[in-house]
Amino acid sequence: MSKAMPVAPDQAPERTPKRAPVRNFLNRYLRPAIVLTLLLTVLTGLIYPGIVTGLAQLIFPYQANGSLVTVNGKVIGSSLIGQYWTSSRYFHGRPSATLSLSGTPQPYNAENSTGSNLGPTNAALIQTVQQRVAAWKAAFKKENLPVPPGSVPVDLVTASASGLDPDISIAAALYQVPLVAKARGLSDSVVRQLVMNNVTGRFLFIFGEPYVNVLQLNMALDALK
Repeated sequence: MSKAMPVAPDQAPERTPKRAPVRNFLNRYLRPAIVLTLLLTVLTGLIYPGIVTGLAQLIFPYQANGSLVTVNGKVIGSSLIGQYWTSSRYFHGRPSATLSLSGTPQPYNAENSTGSNLGPTNAALIQTVQQRVAAWKAAFKKENLPVPPGSVPVDLVTASASGLDPDISIAAALYQVPLVAKARGLSDSVVRQLVMNNVTGRFLFIFGEPYVNVLQLNMALDALK
């Protein structure tokens, strides 16, 4: 058997200190990860939101603050969120299927936006729509007014997907004119013209459908003296 040749001390292989792998891991992986996390946190969590918020407050303060509507310095609602109108002196919006946080019905609850999620063939939805149609016709009969011919506008008997829709169609607003006019002691023509004066047209004249913001219309109604 051959014997291993002795190795001179100056030719012995260098031994890497045991802490070198740990130090390499810290320098190559952990430190860059920490620095990058802190950098992105500052950029995306502080600088970017601060710039966007500042520009929004400077250029679009009304929209940035929730499109709040005020009367005599008091906030009465938002043009983006519908309200639950019950008086016959006001125009009503779409039905709302939103619930309270405890699960009970609470129309136009902005904290819990939702729709009924019922399909068009669902028996419960069909029954609910029929009840709403009957309620509208009963409201006319109660005031000794002729029931408008044809169908009740669909947006008066069906809820929106969000449950917070602040707008109704022109047909839905005009359908309510006789009821509101009688409750206010006004002529149908005056109230009808008020509706048409508050119609918002298509975006850029081609997108969407004309609509009426219910809060805006009811504010204009209250302004009639």
